[in-house]
Amino acid sequence: MAHAVLIPSAIAAMNIDSLNRSVMSGSVALDNGNVLLMGAEYTSGSLTEVFAVTPPVAGSATNLWMAYSGDEIVVTNAQYKGLDPDPRNFFNAAGKVFSAYKPQLGDIIVLTADAFTGSFSSNTYAGTIAYSYKLEWANAQGTGLVYKYIATTYISLATGAIDNQRVAAYKLECVSI
Repeated sequence: MAHAVLIPSAIAAMNIDSLNRSVMSGSVALDNGNVLLMGAEYTSGSLTEVFAVTPPVAGSATNLWMAYSGDEIVVTNAQYKGLDPDPRNFFNAAGKVFSAYKPQLGDIIVLTADAFTGSFSSNTYAGTIAYSYKLEWANAQGTGLVYKYIATTYISLATGAIDNQRVAAYKLECVSI
């Protein structure tokens, strides 16, 4: 199963620490580019300054965050890292701390098709839907966190010494938070 790939082309969170948080999903593995509703800070054990996250719920399309662990190192067998060069095999494991950032107006990102529900076709906006971590394609700008389609691009995959491929991705601009 391919996981979504997020490339933050130009995001405010690259330069503003308060737009970055350490988070954890207790029961669901999450992809980079998944949309998150920030919950309470964990107060016990070694989880200091770590926040619980859930999918957006009905009526909570604003003040959302996006999963993004920049290192994209694939962990296999809970012991070895970096053995898989395909970024689509990376995910944030349930019960493990990972990073999230708060999207801002004007942020430009690139996401693979695995980050969305619905069909791109003629839809040029991607917004949140209740109870889903994924963005949904729409033909009109909704409310809350919304991205506008800029262009179709590609992410190169290093799948072997000779067999290099690429996967389609969408360049988007944040137009509503």
